[in-house]
Amino acid sequence: MTASLVIFFVLALLAIFAAVSLILQRHPIHSALSLIVVMVALAGLYLLMGAEFVAAVQIIVYGGAIMVLFVFVIMLLNAEEEERTNFSKLATYAGIPLALAIAGFIAAAIARSSGSLPAPEPSGALTSTKTLSNLLFSDFVYPFELTSFLILVAILGAIVLAQREN
Repeated sequence: MTASLVIFFVLALLAIFAAVSLILQRHPIHSALSLIVVMVALAGLYLLMGAEFVAAVQIIVYGGAIMVLFVFVIMLLNAEEEERTNFSKLATYAGIPLALAIAGFIAAAIARSSGSLPAPEPSGALTSTKTLSNLLFSDFVYPFELTSFLILVAILGAIVLAQREN
């Protein structure tokens, strides 16, 4: 096993365990911290693929700004620890077979795929970032602005939901 393969498996397992922890945590702040661990592990996986810019954006935007927004909304809503309830019958009887079926489909797709992935092309980070920024601000400017508008609407919605009635 090469060092990059070992690092890949460590980061992948860390992301999986943090994602499971995200779902199973009772306190919303602990879930948000688990989500930060997932984001950092994904940034490490991007680094392994040679996408340094995407890894930096992953940490700065998602690990930083979006998580600050999540924690702000959690604190603003004064979210308490979640109460445990019994699972619904649909989740109990249909959820586990559905999860096993999806895992089987993923395993079959992995088994059918070719064993090797193409190596990333070595290129300068400046050229890659320049190309990405040109695409972002020319061809994809409307989806980029729409995303920022949706985030603004989500912030305003959180403030409206958190307002106390007089």
